[in-house]
Amino acid sequence: MLYGDDNNARFANVVLPHLGEAGSSRCGVAEMTILSTRPRFRMLALVAATSLAAMDSTKALDLLTIGRANTVTIGAAVQLTGGLAETGRHYRDAYQFTVDKINEKGGITVDGKKYKLALKLVDTKSDPKLVGRLYERLVTRQKVTLLLGPYLSSEVMVAASVAERHEVPMVQAGGASSRIFSRGYRYAFGTLPAVDDALRSTIAMTTRLMPDAKTVGVVSDDNSFDLALSNGTIALSKEAGLRVVLDQQYSERTPNFFNLLTLIEAKAPDVILLSGTEANAINFIRQAKSRNIHPKLLASFTEGVPSAGFRSALGKDANYAFGITPWVPAAQFKDRWFGDTGQFAGAYERKFGYAPDYHVAAAVAAVQTLALAVEKAGTSDPKQVCDAIARLGFESVYGRVRFGENGQIVLPQTVLQIQDGKLIEVSADKPVN
Repeated sequence: MLYGDDNNARFANVVLPHLGEAGSSRCGVAEMTILSTRPRFRMLALVAATSLAAMDSTKALDLLTIGRANTVTIGAAVQLTGGLAETGRHYRDAYQFTVDKINEKGGITVDGKKYKLALKLVDTKSDPKLVGRLYERLVTRQKVTLLLGPYLSSEVMVAASVAERHEVPMVQAGGASSRIFSRGYRYAFGTLPAVDDALRSTIAMTTRLMPDAKTVGVVSDDNSFDLALSNGTIALSKEAGLRVVLDQQYSERTPNFFNLLTLIEAKAPDVILLSGTEANAINFIRQAKSRNIHPKLLASFTEGVPSAGFRSALGKDANYAFGITPWVPAAQFKDRWFGDTGQFAGAYERKFGYAPDYHVAAAVAAVQTLALAVEKAGTSDPKQVCDAIARLGFESVYGRVRFGENGQIVLPQTVLQIQDGKLIEVSADKPVN
């Protein structure tokens, strides 16, 4: 055995619970105006004013804000090429898969009329310097007034600042850092639960290990998500009576695991809690094995363990590693478009050749959020859609979707362990009231 022991496989399976209802309005709706001043739109407005005089003026304007050809366009910048393309494709595929499914089912209904969704995706090339520029272009040049997010909390923060400045709602599924939601943004929403508290169920599990775990080493890369995760993990570990003997960051893009593993050898923590990209987690575990480093428990958060690619790359070396996820394909959730979780997961794997993970499920929920918010608002006017998002509560194949006052979803985390190449649910957070 490389990581842990047979006692780690004894925890009972737990099914994720549904969340309760709630809702709030936070965006505020200003007087609606037509955003474009191009001649065709001015002429269209004049025609509407004269030929639709009998109609309610707000409804007439609603139709104009939906856009041409009965289509609502959603935009996003995603890592389609470069070093983060492997995870970026999850968002590309999930966004398009959901848009196609909604359109296949007839689209969305606004004021009794049917509208199709369109997706405008641009490639960040895994270059964080391009993110702000691309979102600016989507909003100012291409007039996209509904946004989805990229992958990585650091890049989501840049995109969220653009959305806030232009008062355009963005529902993103790639960033869970509390820093995104602590800035008082009104237009940014997230379908990943807060990272700060993500490891509560894992820390609780470590206190039940046999033999006892007493010391913890926390290892993370240097982006905002993983730094927030690291800080939250340290606080939770101390709260549980565990002694933190190592708190070390590495460069996300140029990690030096040799020196880091030398520190781990010297400190010899009972538990190693690792956060970073899937590729970095794979390299870390390979190098740890080559140096005969065998902690009682190794957990790779949140990338890696839930991914089929991670298990395939490491083979037997992945056995006994732990991870967390807010979603598992076996969950029994249902929604309006996909039917249930099993139907969704099967259709997705047949389409793309790989099983969906929590990135995919969260991205699906992000698209569904925008679609339902436009229906609820009766317009694609960004301020009204923003208010509608804040009040939404709906069932999805991802689970119960509802956003807190800060714009972030609340979901429990499930602890997974790889046993004989298979993912096993071993522990979970308590249900959210």
